[in-house]
Amino acid sequence: MTERKLICVSCPLGCELTVMIEGKEVISVTGNRCPRGEEYARDEAVEPKRVLMTLVKVEGGAERVVSVKTDRPIPLRLFPEAMERVRELSVKAPVSIGTVLEENFLGTEARLVTTRFAR
Repeated sequence: MTERKLICVSCPLGCELTVMIEGKEVISVTGNRCPRGEEYARDEAVEPKRVLMTLVKVEGGAERVVSVKTDRPIPLRLFPEAMERVRELSVKAPVSIGTVLEENFLGTEARLVTTRFAR
């Protein structure tokens, strides 16, 4: 059995969590002061996830790039593959906020969306 220490980032309390793991299964979580802490620890200990935020090339516009992000966290282990995919993408100007560049990004059910205008 393995013990992992984490600081919860689900709410402002910043609880110090202790997670007991056997293989890829979380056996117990202690130290959380709210239910979100346990959920965070169970995910973070086995399959950490983050929202991907980066830039995509803009074709034919005043701006050369536009900021994008996934609309939900994706597995951290996919970030290298995600960045390779993003390097292949481009969008034609003008670009609106919330334009979906890819549905089901890398099979994660997350959408890759623009987060600002690009002329």
